[in-house]
Amino acid sequence: MKTSRSISENLANYFCTLRYEDLPDNLVYQVKAFFLDWLGSAFAGLAQRPVQIMISVAKDMKGSIEATIIPTKDKHLPIIAALVNGASSHVVEMDDLHRESIFHPAASILPAVFAAGEKEHVSGRTLILGILTGYEVGIRAALAAGKSHYEYWHTTATCGTFGAAAGAARVMGLEPEPFAWAIGSAGTQSAGLWEFLTDGAMSKQLHPGKSSMNGLLSALLAKKGFTGAIHIFEGEKGFLKATSNDYNFNILTDGLGKTFHTARNSLKYFASCGHTHSAIDAALKAWGKIDQDVHAIRSVTVNLYQEALDLLQAVEPKTPYLAKFNLPFCVATAIYSGHVALEDFDDERIKKPEIMRLMEIISLKSDPELTMQYPKKWPSRVEIELADGERCDGYCEYPKGDPENPLSENDLIAKFHKLCGDAISEGEKSRIVDMVLNLERVDDVSKIFRS
Repeated sequence: MKTSRSISENLANYFCTLRYEDLPDNLVYQVKAFFLDWLGSAFAGLAQRPVQIMISVAKDMKGSIEATIIPTKDKHLPIIAALVNGASSHVVEMDDLHRESIFHPAASILPAVFAAGEKEHVSGRTLILGILTGYEVGIRAALAAGKSHYEYWHTTATCGTFGAAAGAARVMGLEPEPFAWAIGSAGTQSAGLWEFLTDGAMSKQLHPGKSSMNGLLSALLAKKGFTGAIHIFEGEKGFLKATSNDYNFNILTDGLGKTFHTARNSLKYFASCGHTHSAIDAALKAWGKIDQDVHAIRSVTVNLYQEALDLLQAVEPKTPYLAKFNLPFCVATAIYSGHVALEDFDDERIKKPEIMRLMEIISLKSDPELTMQYPKKWPSRVEIELADGERCDGYCEYPKGDPENPLSENDLIAKFHKLCGDAISEGEKSRIVDMVLNLERVDDVSKIFRS
């Protein structure tokens, strides 16, 4: 006889009863901001080859027209829309980031939640609850998995599956028992390895697409009575014991209703891997103190936490995409251009002589003091030495976009417009911004993308 609830059952019971009225106003605004930010990233992926391939595959599949493939605005099966939207919103590396859990929530969670919302024609308030539910479950799963999980497993792929299932389950109105089944089915499909970084394979875009698709599939199956492992987190052959050696079960349920980890989420300002952002910001601060030409630079030393080096040091900027994960390229671009934006990653830029010269004089060093602060903080210190012996340094604890240094609403809207590019008209961009920032007043979220 069962005497106590499993972790999944506790999560299900809490989120099934959470009401919109229970949410603080500032948290509701953050959720809307994350949603708008994700939509922009989804549009931005349209021209990228991995996304074009997925769109081609989606067109080969016939199905219902209940959900929107955002880059093209075509209607398709919800699970196919989730697949494509997950890939498209992650490919330009501008999607959001939860620092402490080393996790990108939006790309893997929002495609499932939004597709479910369109399918069910739910209100904006219900979508907000679904987004928050997905973020909380996904972030808590990633926190529980610990730092060791991230050494081999791409957290956005693995833990995103849990968030996608939970968020979709909340939007679809599942009762606690099938809600817990959905989490179980999500966990048994959880996957995503870091090996793609070796050669820049397109697998990284498959990660959020499949995690979102699998999470939504888990919720759809559970709604029909398909059972899932109730002890998927804590079981002897469950997710945490299989993929981590420093897991913490308690994080999954501690502070439910009191602590919203979603509030600690960051929005990206630079168009590169999140582990490069503090180094970029620190380099900009250091270079901003110098009134000379870049040719006067003798050396640049980037001091940062060991985990960033473990993940990125071996990545070579062979392609514009891999350049987003190359610290010397990102730092050199920041110093040379004064920014690290979408347009900085193309074939011409990665071969530009001035940037290549700067890359050659950049050295990377692990700093034990900075390493001790990770993952609560992702700090960097950059030292620039000039040919005449002058030295300047810059330190960044919280790059722009972190919750301690947030984007303004104007920054958020400007980023959305830029990410969308020519995919939609300026009038359509403004209409979507208005609907999302007033999402609690929307009666049917399928109206966000009109047929």
